[in-house]
Amino acid sequence: MFDYINAKEAAEKSGISQRRVQLLCVQGRIPGAMKYASDWNIPRAAVKLKNERVIIGMYLN
Repeated sequence: MFDYINAKEAAEKSGISQRRVQLLCVQGRIPGAMKYASDWNIPRAAVKLKNERVIIGMYLN
């Protein structure tokens, strides 16, 4: 079973806004993200740290 975090924690770890994390979840671009009530549960393994070039499975220039 995965260890999940919410959208706010994912945003802090990845260096992007909470709203952007939520939009990525809605678009299906974060693997394993699930909505429970009004919150998004995101696998901790799907979130990369902000000092890495790959953030939440997307390549950033």
